[in-house]
Amino acid sequence: MARIVLGITGGIAAYKACEVIRLLVGAGHEVIPVPTRGAERFVAAETFAALARSPVAHAGTAGLYPHLQRADLLVIAPLTAHTMARLAHGLADDILTETALAHDGPILAAPAMNTRMWNHPATQANVALLRERGVEIVGPASGELAEGEVGMGRMAEPAEIASRIEDLLRAAGSLDGLDVVVTAGGTREPIDSIRFVGNRSSGRMGLALAAEARRRGARVTLLAANVTAAVPPGVTVIETPTAADLEREALQRSGADVILMAAAVGDYRAAAPVDGKRAKDDDVWQIALTPTPDIARQLGMRRTAAQVLVAFGAEHGAAGLERKRGMLVGKNVDLVVYNDVGRDDIGFDVPDNEVTLVTADGDTLVPRAPKAAIAVAVLDEVERLLEGRR
Repeated sequence: MARIVLGITGGIAAYKACEVIRLLVGAGHEVIPVPTRGAERFVAAETFAALARSPVAHAGTAGLYPHLQRADLLVIAPLTAHTMARLAHGLADDILTETALAHDGPILAAPAMNTRMWNHPATQANVALLRERGVEIVGPASGELAEGEVGMGRMAEPAEIASRIEDLLRAAGSLDGLDVVVTAGGTREPIDSIRFVGNRSSGRMGLALAAEARRRGARVTLLAANVTAAVPPGVTVIETPTAADLEREALQRSGADVILMAAAVGDYRAAAPVDGKRAKDDDVWQIALTPTPDIARQLGMRRTAAQVLVAFGAEHGAAGLERKRGMLVGKNVDLVVYNDVGRDDIGFDVPDNEVTLVTADGDTLVPRAPKAAIAVAVLDEVERLLEGRR
């Protein structure tokens, strides 16, 4: 049995929260309803309390600090565009947003709003920001809306929300006691004091992996190479801007239970970087590049039988998949996550990805999905490999 805080915001879909509560209580969970004032315009607080068999949390009614209560999971269903914006920007101006800001466990949100509101760039930016912070999003679905329009914006059905809740609760704690190292971002190799050569990467995929590993209970260390997105809470961060920095810190942690090498490590660096800034002139600047160390191969040489090593391989075009299969043996890793960066809709600087998981048992395609969902698929495969070690 889990303790679940259910936030309910002020949309017409608030009536569906009643069925969510019924399903969760029927499954044996303790549910603490936290409706906003807007939600109570649609459904009375007494209804939520009766279905949950638990008092509704209001400011001043559940002790001095009702927003600080411990829970295994925070669910917000429905989540309106307004409350989504407040959560994305860290506002805490009512009991629900205070609870969300104080909650240090997994969060599941089920958006519900008009299609035009859902498609607005501000809403999409807020969704992306919440996902980067590890918030799980379920729905919305397409269909008939309350105002008579048809389109994307319907809250996911209560049964789907309850199913996702059970999935999250099963995964929570599955990596308890394990040390996980994640590399993220792209290294930058200086050619003078202000210029560099490097690989494109925002670090979003690595950050999603770190957030998911932390959600599953692991002790997570993130080796961050110039990441541009928000770092998930509860993760130890070590800045590793260059390949040499990343090599040093990764090798120091080569004994971790799981190492996820998602960083785009520069393959070359300047053989003789300029000390200071080279002044611009009309001459051709010829720069000799030398290969950087292969960090994945070094970790593979040091590995123990109980470890799981995961390498990431970006290629331009599907022909690179065969090269990624060769990495399993060539670098002595258990899993290679292959993605085609030749497409504009996945990979670099976008919220979605599509990958192929390459193991000794074969290849598994993970269709295009938010990077948080890709991280779930990768960690599920890691757990399968860990179970095989045991």
